[in-house]
Amino acid sequence: MTSPEHQSPDPEPAKPSGAAARPASAPASGTATSPYQDRIYRSPAGLVGGVLLLGIIGWLGVDAVVTGEGRTPWLALATMLLLVPLIIAYTLRPAVFVNDDRLRVRNPFRVIVLPWGQVASLRSGFSNEVFTEAGAKYQLWALPVSLRARNKAARQESRAAARAAREGGDTEGATEADRRHESDRAMAEMRETHERRQDAEAAQGEVTVRWSYEIAGPVAAGAVLLAVLLAVA
Repeated sequence: MTSPEHQSPDPEPAKPSGAAARPASAPASGTATSPYQDRIYRSPAGLVGGVLLLGIIGWLGVDAVVTGEGRTPWLALATMLLLVPLIIAYTLRPAVFVNDDRLRVRNPFRVIVLPWGQVASLRSGFSNEVFTEAGAKYQLWALPVSLRARNKAARQESRAAARAAREGGDTEGATEADRRHESDRAMAEMRETHERRQDAEAAQGEVTVRWSYEIAGPVAAGAVLLAVLLAVA
């Protein structure tokens, strides 16, 4: 389940703790929020999977370092140096930060800041993506698409609409937005913010892309060390 939470923005990605690790529900429609606060979208399933993988890698790696003989401890260290940053990059790191001025996308190896004035559209297909006015495309890793969950939500919506029609109720109420899949709701909320703020003076600027060397560096070092150890076998 992907949902937003509020947090003061900073130039560097925020470190989740407590409620930040499990985003709270989005504010109700029409609720005023400060343009200096971020709604943060991320995947709880990714967080859980990342923690489990890190636990397994840590357990196996530490055991190999402590009890291994010969080159085994060095191979274990090199493998952990390679795998741990990759697991963090693809599970714990991805997040989307949204406020009234800009969209900040934290992907595995890049951080992209897009003022709303530079966003052309947000599209959902087999993945969720943002397109810029210049034609660039960036995938939102923090909002994975589940076609199965999307189809399930669509079936539930259809059944609710049919039931409301049979009972003479309000069919519009049966197809309310909260029946959609979580990532689709997040995309709808971002589209609404984009439509509302794309012409605002504070939402103009240039798109910036920063590579995450704090992730790429350890991965490269681990890969080189592992290659050297295997080559001298």
